[in-house]
Amino acid sequence: MKTSKRTEPAKVVRCAIYTRKSTEEGLEQEFNSLDAQRDSAEAYVASQKHEGWEVITQTYDDGGFTGGNMERPALKRLLTDIEAGRIDCVIVYKVDRLSRSLLDFTRIIETFDSHQVSFVSVTQQFNTSTSMGRLVLNVLLSFAQFEREMISERIRDKVAASRRRGKWSGGMPLLGYTVEHKKLIVDEIEATRVRQIFELYLEYQSLLPTIREINRRGWTTKRWITKKGDHRGGREFTRNALYKLLTNVTYIGKIKYKDEVHEGEHVGFVPVELFNRVQNRLTNNGKAGGTTVRNKHNALLKGLLQCKACGRPMTHSYSSKGNKRYRYYVCGTAMQKGWSECPSPSVPAGEIERFVVEQIRTIGSDPVMLAHTAAEVQSRSQIAKELLRDERKALDRQIRNDHSKLQAIAANTHIAGNISGLSEIQQRIQTADQRLKAIADEESALATQEIDQSDIQRVLADFDEVWDALPPREQVRVVSLLVDTVNFDGAGGNVAITFHPTGLKSLLQQPLETAQ
Repeated sequence: MKTSKRTEPAKVVRCAIYTRKSTEEGLEQEFNSLDAQRDSAEAYVASQKHEGWEVITQTYDDGGFTGGNMERPALKRLLTDIEAGRIDCVIVYKVDRLSRSLLDFTRIIETFDSHQVSFVSVTQQFNTSTSMGRLVLNVLLSFAQFEREMISERIRDKVAASRRRGKWSGGMPLLGYTVEHKKLIVDEIEATRVRQIFELYLEYQSLLPTIREINRRGWTTKRWITKKGDHRGGREFTRNALYKLLTNVTYIGKIKYKDEVHEGEHVGFVPVELFNRVQNRLTNNGKAGGTTVRNKHNALLKGLLQCKACGRPMTHSYSSKGNKRYRYYVCGTAMQKGWSECPSPSVPAGEIERFVVEQIRTIGSDPVMLAHTAAEVQSRSQIAKELLRDERKALDRQIRNDHSKLQAIAANTHIAGNISGLSEIQQRIQTADQRLKAIADEESALATQEIDQSDIQRVLADFDEVWDALPPREQVRVVSLLVDTVNFDGAGGNVAITFHPTGLKSLLQQPLETAQ
């Protein structure tokens, strides 16, 4: 009697389907790209049912994630389940759905191999369990990576072309502007604040004191809400944040791409003259501090002296001959392009420093110079008043807008639960109210502490009496406190001094003291 041979049932192969789409566009549709990829993979598994293939219930869908890296939640879950021994085969619609990076793909395949998991691409008909399948796979993936790099190059070229045409090409929102239809539109409230930050830096002449004043006023970096509804920005200024703001050419109507600067389509709201003065001060001070930080030779005019012909700062330097040292100031243009490019490339340091000190000494006794200096100081005081007035108007507008937002939230009960947004608006109103009180105090102080010709004469009289007894470092401090800029016209032999009104007031309230 013959016995029939029993066929053993095929071993169950647990198949995981992985799908991916680079953007979120279209994912809200009832049947989207991820669904189409899954349908194709399920059909392939059904064709292998006789081999025991079955789709597991767990889904691995990455919608809105690039294939250029492995920072994808579904991919991480897939690898975790493979390491736990829950999967025998991974199926994708195309190879580049799993990865577009040859290096990342190699790492993923190594994980598959170490856990005896095979890999199948539905549309490219191969299996990594064979050497031919592995060869074809690597070739296809190389082309996928090549395509990704080509896309990146095209995007970079597009950004470069856009910047060269003066267009805003995206990035983090900028304080002072809103973005409408991919164009920068001036936000008048924030623009007023940005201009005042530039003025504050010129007043304090250093980053850290400026930051302290900005934070005291309750001003923060740009606030914005992402497309996902996340709140970003709105933080206190740091040294780096302030430096980036002060050096951003966008504020003078230009667009920067790498080292290139082009005219922008948007409107600049910081005066070019103000922007250039800030850049000169930053150049002399360095990113980290003020003029006294690196002034080891006690150069009186370091960070103050400007070449009138070039509009560039003049740098303190020296040369030695034997035991004797010769100090001088050299124009930035001459240093970078050669001395033939500037009509006044350098000037002896001791000579021009003595000249400036003598000019300061004689102002108090020369009626014409005294009147001119007083008029200049009063003009700058008027500018300070106007800045405070503009800031007050901007804060009033901001408070009105914030109150309107609060009313809108109260009127719409379905968004009234947004406690974080509500508290943020209330905090902003409170900060603005505090700043308005401070502005009122500052306006009152400006009105009661105006300096006139007699005050200037008294300050400079004290200067004349005690100057020679001051130690060198104190002399540097006093000059930097008194003087905003010194313009040197080498061709005409003229020197023009611009004073700090706040410095004169400080010396009036705190008389100079000699070293004991």
